[in-house]
Amino acid sequence: MIKENLISEIKSIVGESQVLTDESTLSQKSVDLYALRLLQKHYGWKPTLPVCVVRPKSTEEISKLLKYLNENNIPTIPYGGGSGVLGGAETREEGTVVIDVSEINEIVELNEKDMTVTVQGGVFLKDLEAWLNERGYITGHYPQSIDLAQVGGLAATRSIGQFSTKYGGAEDLVLGMEGVLADGEIVRIKAVPRRSVGPDLRQLWIGSEGMAGIITELTVKVFPKPEKRWLQAYAVAEMKDGLEIIRKVMQKGYKPAVVRLHDWLESEKPYGAFLNEGESILLFLCEGNEAICDVEGKGIEAIATAGGGRPLGEKPVEIWYEHKNDAADEYEKYGLMGALVDTIEISATWSNIADIYEETCDRVFYEVDEAVYFSGHSSHSYVNGTNIYFQMGALPKKDVKEVERVYYQMWSIVMETTLKYGGTIGHHHGVGKHRTKWLKEELGSSYVMMEKIKAAFDSNGIMNPGVIIEKK
Repeated sequence: MIKENLISEIKSIVGESQVLTDESTLSQKSVDLYALRLLQKHYGWKPTLPVCVVRPKSTEEISKLLKYLNENNIPTIPYGGGSGVLGGAETREEGTVVIDVSEINEIVELNEKDMTVTVQGGVFLKDLEAWLNERGYITGHYPQSIDLAQVGGLAATRSIGQFSTKYGGAEDLVLGMEGVLADGEIVRIKAVPRRSVGPDLRQLWIGSEGMAGIITELTVKVFPKPEKRWLQAYAVAEMKDGLEIIRKVMQKGYKPAVVRLHDWLESEKPYGAFLNEGESILLFLCEGNEAICDVEGKGIEAIATAGGGRPLGEKPVEIWYEHKNDAADEYEKYGLMGALVDTIEISATWSNIADIYEETCDRVFYEVDEAVYFSGHSSHSYVNGTNIYFQMGALPKKDVKEVERVYYQMWSIVMETTLKYGGTIGHHHGVGKHRTKWLKEELGSSYVMMEKIKAAFDSNGIMNPGVIIEKK
């Protein structure tokens, strides 16, 4: 279709003022916070620009838009806060239309009896949290992207927050939702505490990353503001010692809001004053009902000290809390210096997680000449296992192709080692258009189910082409 005709038709649906074609907006909405691109752009990489960015103001407008775009086979990318880190919102095809949902942003209703809040998909998480705080509630969901992320995008990427060990991830928090399918059909899933009426349709939306449609409204759990917090940090000799303490805490039934284990390299700068050389640091934060908080604190303390943890007091946890969202600013700074920095999050059962951590670190430093930093921490734990959040730094040559080569070399080591030990290659950042390379091996024989879901909900393949399922 001729570009001018396409733009004219879209304007007739949503109004002229809601369709943006200036180069600045097109450039901004053609990428997200994909680390590879953040560095490559300094060396001449240019994004593929969409035809236009559309800002509908209602679910009904999205429905009309998608119906038209689907009938005309126009590639379409939903865009939220742009905080994704795996290229999920990156425009890669000529003729693409970006649908920016930021103007669908009402907080619809707080139900204090049911302890739920209903919000539209374009509401920023930080705004929802502040709104709830004024009324005595919290979301319990605190990703590092809280200042940028919108609730619809968080659900679409199956997000998790830094207090997840108590409150859960997107899959636990979302009770009901509304969305628009690729053909423009509006569908609603009512909010109930549990259901047994076939497969849980919420989970076809949560983690879908725009491959089937656009999430426009959610009903999510809320929690009362905590009465009390209990904080304690411990030094441990090695990561495996800390992992064993966390395993015992989780399998005893305790649910600290925060449990973090940082290896010696990550611990050196922020916590070095508290640690002996080579030690790792273990941080706990419990919150909620005062009586429950006290019991959890005592139980955790007994397990941690019995496991060889050396108590360090509250201060290290306070330091972490104060700086918990600083990483994004640091990454931008390092990028300007020519450093390739990124994070890679995986998870596995307790039987395998220590092996994944140790072998991955060894391989990166042995195999990647350009690697200057590689560390890991555990920050989301469960009865059956935990995650490792690797942080990487490298100094590749200042060339688009060289940056990409080093980037994929480091990523491949993490993916290969995780798959070798039966872990999952992604814990909470999603797949995007980057991790598709390894998804067939991750899903194995069940990959065909993912393809069939895509085909069933987006038969023309217009929705976010190349996300989750690699573009052929």
